Parts: sequence; structure tokens; C-alpha cells
Amino acid sequence: MGASMGLLLGSLSTLFFPLLLFGTMLSIGLAQNPPGNLSVARALDAILQDYAYRAFVRPRTGVPYDGTVPPNLTGIKISTMRLVRGSLNARGVSRYKEFEIPRGVIETPYVKRLVLVYQNLGNWSEIYYPLSNFTYLAPVLGLLAYNASNLSATNLPELSIVASRDPITVHFSSIGLAPSGSTPKCVWFSLQGSVNFSNMTSGSRCSTTQQGHFSVVVESVGKRKSRKVWIIVGSVVGGIVLLILLAILGVWAERQWRKGNVSRMQEAAAAGEPLEMRTLGDIRYPTAGPTRTQPALETDYVP
Repeated sequence: MGASMGLLLGSLSTLFFPLLLFGTMLSIGLAQNPPGNLSVARALDAILQDYAYRAFVRPRTGVPYDGTVPPNLTGIKISTMRLVRGSLNARGVSRYKEFEIPRGVIETPYVKRLVLVYQNLGNWSEIYYPLSNFTYLAPVLGLLAYNASNLSATNLPELSIVASRDPITVHFSSIGLAPSGSTPKCVWFSLQGSVNFSNMTSGSRCSTTQQGHFSVVVESVGKRKSRKVWIIVGSVVGGIVLLILLAILGVWAERQWRKGNVSRMQEAAAAGEPLEMRTLGDIRYPTAGPTRTQPALETDYVP
């Protein structure tokens, strides 16, 4: 009995493992992938920070200055603006390119002055921030904060800015038409590499409480159909495997019943009991009848 159970469990595990592997691969295929190479995107941020700081010749606080990118990055637009510490919390910035920064934005750690660097990646958006299963309807826009104590510094780490009251609003100046039946989504790429989707607030606006890179995307029609096909295939394969498991379980149960019946027949033959004959179609076969303890008189046990 134990050996048979072990054989059954081994067979079930052999079938369950491919099913589990298939389900894992299916879930990975349907899950959203992060940007292709985070280190490449972060290296671009460092380059754009360097060239944005070069736009400061005689900077004035609160005035945006457009920078120039190197020739190999033609198509990307950058801008920079220097602010005094606490100005974001006290006054905010009514409009900085496509960004509307409300009051209540807090920056950390402590710095006397900070710089906001604006990025518009244009046709480089899909190169540095590829999204499988999605199509861009707007360029990727970046908003990053840096320390302004040394305007000649390079490879600076970003400050942390968080909107503690109202969120920061991103007004996309131009958004492509979404395919029929598709709903545009806001996408936010954090500096740590996570990808977050949200609904558009109104018109062509997205909102955020942190810095990073933002755009508007729509799920690709072809990819949606492909995803449905994978779901159907997974359901069919799962159903087939379930039927196979049920068939194996039925065969095992029948074998156990036969072994039990043969064992009872052998015990009856050893005890000299006549075997009951049963008929199945044109075939007659012996079976062991129910056994019980032979009766004995109670007086037989009186000394």
C-alpha cells in the first residue's frame, strides 16, 4: 500500500512540475517588465545633469534656462532652474515647462539651494525607457532635483522631493490618438527602476507626488490579443493535465481494490472456506465473501 502511494505521488509530482513551470512562465510573460537597462537610463540622467548645469552662466533664482545636449543626443530637450531652499514648500512653482509644482513640496537632505532639471526625451523615449506591451502616446518627461551649491559639479546624486499636500501635475502638451477601445494611462518611472501606472486625472494631465520620469502610454492592441491567446492556451493545458491526473487516480484506486479482493480470496482459501461464485457477462469468477468471527459458547471458557 505504501509503495503504491509513493508511486502515485511520484507520478503526480512528475505531472505537476511541468504545469507549475508553465504557469510561472505564463505569469512572467503577462507581467509588466521594468525598463530595459536601469543603469543606462541613470547614466543618461548624469549626462543631462552635467549639460543642464552648463546653461548657468549668470543664473537668477527662479528663472528657467534651456540647455544644449551633445550631438549624439540630438532630439532631447533640457532645462534647469535654481531655487532657494524652502521655496517649493512655501510657494511652489506655478509652471515649469509641463510641470505644475504646488506648495508643500519638501526636499531632503538639507541644502541651501537646489536645482530642478527638466528633461524631454522626445524620440529617445522608447530607447531609454522601453515598455513591452505598451505604445507611447507622449514623450517621456523628467523632473529631477539636485544640490545647487556647486554648479560645476557632475555625477550628483538626486535630492528627494515629496509633495506633502497637493500632487505635482504634469500637463502633456501633445498626446497621440489612442486606438479604438484603448484607454491611455499615465506611467511613472521611479529612480529605483519601478514602473507605476495610473489613470489620467483630466484631459491630458497626470499627477505624481515624487520626482522621476513620466509619460502617457496605451496597451498595444496586438499584445492584448496575444495575452488572451496565452490565457486560453494555459486554460486548455491546465484542463488536459487535470484530466490526466484524474485518470491516474482512477487507475490507482482500481488496482488497490483488486489487490484487496485478491487478498481476501487468499485468506478465505487458507481457512478452507468455500468461495462464492459470481457472474460477469459470460464469465464466472470466485470472490471472497464477508468473514466474521466464528461463534463460541460462553461455557467453553468456564474452568
